[in-house]
Amino acid sequence: MISLGIEGTAHTLGIAIVEKINEKCKILSNESRMYKPAKGGIHPREAANHHAMHLPSLLHESIKKAGVEIKEIDLIGFSIGPGLGPCLRTVATAARTIAIKYKKPIMGVNHCIAHLEIGKALTGSHDPVLLYASGGNTQVISLLEKKYRIFGETLDIGIGNCLDKFGRAIGIPFPAGPHIEKLARKGRKYIPLPYSVKGMDVSFSGILTAALSLIKNESIEDMAYSLQETCFSMLAEVTERAMAHLEKEEVLLGGGVASNMRLQEIMKKMAMERGAKFFVPSRQYLVDNGAMIAWTAILMHEAGYRMSLGDTKVRQNFRTDEVEVKWS
Repeated sequence: MISLGIEGTAHTLGIAIVEKINEKCKILSNESRMYKPAKGGIHPREAANHHAMHLPSLLHESIKKAGVEIKEIDLIGFSIGPGLGPCLRTVATAARTIAIKYKKPIMGVNHCIAHLEIGKALTGSHDPVLLYASGGNTQVISLLEKKYRIFGETLDIGIGNCLDKFGRAIGIPFPAGPHIEKLARKGRKYIPLPYSVKGMDVSFSGILTAALSLIKNESIEDMAYSLQETCFSMLAEVTERAMAHLEKEEVLLGGGVASNMRLQEIMKKMAMERGAKFFVPSRQYLVDNGAMIAWTAILMHEAGYRMSLGDTKVRQNFRTDEVEVKWS
């Protein structure tokens, strides 16, 4: 089966074509464009306009790179949620248009689950605890009784949002995460910040407020280092607790913030100390991408899921644990 996937939940528009061969995921193309605001954070309408402007050319590029014709594509997948409303509606409209024009079945995919499924497909992970760390989402997820359950999550802002807000305060362009990672490597002193783990959940707003209050008195490098060490240690703690509770022996990373090498180092060390296996896909499949949508759409379709056009209304607050996982 060959699937075309369109991702557009926030700042990134991604279009990919994926084929399932002998139960394996073969990515034929995976193209993307990122909206970068001139200043400040993401403006949903501007991001949606960006997606609308680039969608036709990106679709052409993806099909050309895949070396297939549109008539050879069996399924159209798109990110139905969670995400920013204007962005979701833009990609949903595009997916419906393609599906209608070429008489193809359509599949709306949960964005968070797609991160997990592409990670499993590309790393060989079988039954992991996923640490999903991105701009708008921070969750610890694992499969239990036919649903991807959330065993811990942020109570306020996502880890990526926290880093971006800190970056804006010190004049770093969006997305701030990679720049903060570089600054943190030069940090030499740990500056105590609130360590906010509440049961299985985490909170980043208080840490951010404390970090911003110390900017004038401490070096930017030390603040970046301290912010990373505090937040990433919190994520490792709740992920390890979920692994212990579920008695699972694999940890998988997903989401754009998981590209951070220091976070990978901390999570890998935690896994090794538990005698567990550590998995992380390459960066292009950690950040938002069309391949994860295309692949998950295949899994859903082959498991018997079907959607009419009436079922494709976007869901801005689509929870990970609302989906029945018939394919696992």
